[in-house]
Amino acid sequence: MSADEPHLTPRRAIAFVVMVFGMFMAILDIQIVSASLSEIQAGLAASPDEISWVQTSYLISEVVMIPLSGFLARMMSTRYLFALSAAGFTISSFLCATSTSIEEMILWRALQGFLGGGMIPSVFAAAFTIFPPSKRNVVSPIIGLIATLAPTVGPTVGGYLSYTLSWHWLFLVNVLPGIGVTLGAFLLIDFDRPNWSLFERFDWWGLLSLAAFLGGLEYVLEEGPGNDWLADETVAVFVVVTLVGGIVTFYRVLTRDEPIVDLSAFGNVNFAVGSAFSFVMGIGLYGLTYLYPLYLASIRGYDSLMIGETVFVSGLAMFVTAPIAGFLAGRVDLRLMLLVGFVGFAISTWMLTGMTAEWDFQELLVPQILRGMSLMLSMVPINNLALGTLSRDKMKGGSGLFNLMRNLGGAVGLAVINTQLSDRGALHYDRLREAITWTNDEAMRQLSLMAGNLSSRGLDGQTGALAQMAARVRQQATVMSFIDVFLMLAVLFAGLAVTAFLMRAPQRAGGGGH
Repeated sequence: MSADEPHLTPRRAIAFVVMVFGMFMAILDIQIVSASLSEIQAGLAASPDEISWVQTSYLISEVVMIPLSGFLARMMSTRYLFALSAAGFTISSFLCATSTSIEEMILWRALQGFLGGGMIPSVFAAAFTIFPPSKRNVVSPIIGLIATLAPTVGPTVGGYLSYTLSWHWLFLVNVLPGIGVTLGAFLLIDFDRPNWSLFERFDWWGLLSLAAFLGGLEYVLEEGPGNDWLADETVAVFVVVTLVGGIVTFYRVLTRDEPIVDLSAFGNVNFAVGSAFSFVMGIGLYGLTYLYPLYLASIRGYDSLMIGETVFVSGLAMFVTAPIAGFLAGRVDLRLMLLVGFVGFAISTWMLTGMTAEWDFQELLVPQILRGMSLMLSMVPINNLALGTLSRDKMKGGSGLFNLMRNLGGAVGLAVINTQLSDRGALHYDRLREAITWTNDEAMRQLSLMAGNLSSRGLDGQTGALAQMAARVRQQATVMSFIDVFLMLAVLFAGLAVTAFLMRAPQRAGGGGH
């Protein structure tokens, strides 16, 4: 261990565990409501358009805080930033649970996301500053597991809580652990000191432009696919807000001595390429966390608890693979691990291209296991390669940017996926409908069977048969659109696998700070 490395004490190790638990809560809450939005909608008498903001408001505010956290951690210290973030996250969780209107819920969810976003990068920065390089193969799988496991099991946990208790417990479950994390962080974190003089140089205009840029971008990516993009006036306005905010943000970041977001970490080749991989991991992680439940709900008709029980397999596979990934990280070339992880992810997604409307737990089992294993085999080397060669003074800002790239990857991925599902679904429906004509013997046979079945029950057989056939065609078109998206993701990860060797292997010993 080099002389400038901090001494790892039991107190700091316990503080890190407390921080990891806080990060888990913050990332879990991104997806914990996804399987229970209908229950929240009923409880708050919200419209379908309004209820989506329970998730969107959290994502928008979180994506603003994540890059901002680097400056705040230098100004306030990790101790004060993390403790205040955890305390605010806990209070806003309680306020979410006690909301009586959708407007209240959206406000408290936005506050919850903003404060939760302050905890996530702090953990990554701590892992690569308080632990010597020899211990990183232990801590990197831990933070990698939390970053991937939390959004994966979010629908499972949320579905179980809302099914067995009520939707209020999606938020109340944070209160007691949140109090513990707040107290633990305040009493135990001691590995840096505040620099309050930075407050005098805080770029308020930079903060405003950053909020406009990232908040506007997140809104466009969330709402664009369902509103025909620029055809919707509000989306078009936010595109302009995003562009103006982006121009002002980059101008101020590149011209100020103390920018609100420090982009200098991108001068490190490993960090730049690793951030690009983090972006792609966001597409795969959040994309498939979204697609599996969507298929099970829309095609199989599963409720939130059944969906949670089905997709839990991926989380279990990640949990089992985490120590294996840590073991391998100290013994094989990290770039080779990344290659294997990306190829495994591509194969797991390609396996889904044989999907039919009858696929159930059994058919989804192997792809989910392979996906979970591949995510861990990819995440550990990405963390080590990207952050393991950053100097300590760049670590706080770099950690925020690294995590931001993963979240933006998820947002962009979901926007592309939703657009593809809509466009390809419409295309497949039109093609299938054209094939069902009076000259198609099989189509006529199916219609006749359905009509006879309905007529035997005293119903209008002809009309009912046509309605059933239309529903079948629409379902098949939807399944085909899912297959198109899975193929797209498989090609993306397979194509990127070979680029793993663009990165340089970090030193196995000595300071990771150079």
